[in-house]
Amino acid sequence: MIRRVDLRGRVAAGEVSDLQAEVNALVPRAVFDVEKALDVVRPICLDVRHRGLEAIREYGEKFDHVRVEDIRVPAEALKTALEELDPEVRSAFEESIRRVREVSQDELTPDIASEPAPGGRVTQRFVPVQRVGLYVPGGRAPLASSVLMNVVPAQVAGVPSLAIASPPQKEFGGLPHPTVLAVCALLGIDEVYAMGGAQAIAGFAYGFDGCKKVNLITGPGNIYVVAAKRFLLGEVGIDSEAGPTEIAVLADDTADPKHVAADLISQAEHDPMAASVLVTPSETLAAAVEAELPGQVAQTKHQDRVTEALQGQQSAVVLVDDLEQGTAVVDAYAAEHLEIQTADAEERAGLITNAGAIFVGSWSPVSLGDYCAGSNHVLPTAGCACHSSGLSVRSFLKAMHVINYSRDALQEVAGHVVTLAHAEDLPAHGAAVSVRFPGER
Repeated sequence: MIRRVDLRGRVAAGEVSDLQAEVNALVPRAVFDVEKALDVVRPICLDVRHRGLEAIREYGEKFDHVRVEDIRVPAEALKTALEELDPEVRSAFEESIRRVREVSQDELTPDIASEPAPGGRVTQRFVPVQRVGLYVPGGRAPLASSVLMNVVPAQVAGVPSLAIASPPQKEFGGLPHPTVLAVCALLGIDEVYAMGGAQAIAGFAYGFDGCKKVNLITGPGNIYVVAAKRFLLGEVGIDSEAGPTEIAVLADDTADPKHVAADLISQAEHDPMAASVLVTPSETLAAAVEAELPGQVAQTKHQDRVTEALQGQQSAVVLVDDLEQGTAVVDAYAAEHLEIQTADAEERAGLITNAGAIFVGSWSPVSLGDYCAGSNHVLPTAGCACHSSGLSVRSFLKAMHVINYSRDALQEVAGHVVTLAHAEDLPAHGAAVSVRFPGER
């Protein structure tokens, strides 16, 4: 059901770039060709730019198989969705919101003031992006949890204008999934649009009749959403180019194979291209997990999807010489989600520098982070954790330096400014300082 890759004696901790190349060659991600998808989304985005709302309606009818005349979701539909939300589901969402909000509050950064010279002050201010478009997928599963993972940190950051887009659903009369609408209502978001795919991203980036242009777009989506975000980067800011989800589990013989198998399956459930990777020095654990997988897969609802993901090139049981080698391998792999189920899990987590999020020990499964840990589940994929972070309050803040020098503080450094300006053959730069001190050299 899942292939084996034996790295024993083959890959050792050395130059990170060399290790990354070897690991990526032996455990490649699923093919996710954003460049090719750009050819599809480019004309869609440009059409939305020129024709606006009518183009969005037409592409919604073409791709989502439902024509929506009123793209903006009526306030009454949001209210009804919340009223009809199962009380137990509502309670679970409320607890998830509470936890994410508490963690987000702790992420807020105060302004930082420095005084590099008497009378010279530089303050770094953190200010919220003024308008954000949040995308919530509506494909294989209604990812209503993505609503709160995007909205809560944006609200805590102080973003004054938030809009949400989620694809129209034919079975719900052209509205987004009712659970998505209910969570929007729960969070006080009243600007919600029934639009999906590249046309939604373009709609946010360019604006259209009834919807002002946004400054930043966040949220996961399929390959066409990702390609549209890449195409429109520069027109707007984006959070990331999220690819298929992935989990890596670093485990030793203290791990419970039932737990490990269940965690691998949980990510495979997302998408046939999802990656599920176990890295272990224990042949016994590897064999036990391999034996456990078929029975658990047979009992899960989406077994076809799970089976395809587990049998893909992107998934594997990876045998390593020892935990030191295993730690180097998972660090080079830079997984979106990294679980560490070893006897020294907490200490070993401290050795990791590349992961979207780290789940420590047997009682911290990825599913916890997806919903109720308080952490954010919008995370870098495809190895991007080596240079990028997951969504957080900081994603919605801009840093600005505010420079405030007195006359004496400028005079003290004026000579250096003039010297450096002339060294770069920019004499007017120097003159902008020296003109303030006539008669002085």
